Formats: sequence, C-alpha cells, structure tokens
Amino acid sequence: MHITLPAGRYRSEKASLAGSEFLDTNLEGAKFRDVNLRGAEFSDVALTGATIRNACLGDVTIADANYTGMRIEGILVTDLLRVYREHVGGSVAAARDGRAP
Repeated sequence: MHITLPAGRYRSEKASLAGSEFLDTNLEGAKFRDVNLRGAEFSDVALTGATIRNACLGDVTIADANYTGMRIEGILVTDLLRVYREHVGGSVAAARDGRAP
C-alpha cells in the first residue's frame, strides 16, 4: 500500500510499520523510542548530530561512512580506528579479512 503524507508532524504509537520504506523522506528532529529496527537498512542517510542511547548494536555493520566527530563512549571513532590500524599494522579491511600481521 502506497501512502503519500503531506508535510507536517506525525505521531505513530503502538503501530506496526514492518517492511515499510522511507524514500527521500525528511525525518530531521524525529524521535524514536522503544522502536524495533532489527534488520533495518540505512543507505545514504544523514545522522549528523544524532544521538543513540540505550541501544542494542549487536551485529551492526557501518561501512563507507564519514566518522568525523563520531564518538563511542566519549572516544572519537577516528582515534579508535587510527590506533587499531597502528596496532594491526595495516588497514581495517586487511585486519577484518585476516590479512594483517
């Protein structure tokens, strides 16, 4: 079912939107609480300034992303990746693929 909503603010509560697609959609400033996003796919999204709290991030993959200013537990991800690369002596991809020393 295809529904086009006019611009505005909406509230969805206790709803199932499983399998939905959001294409060329502005959700700036949206709030997600107690939301199940298991298996969700995010492509070409802007999460600048977003905050993720009390989240289960098991088996989450982040690839081809700009990590500038991103922090995990207060530590810059760019610093974490730099130290990791120095430790494994190569790129993250090489370490991930088991090619690093």
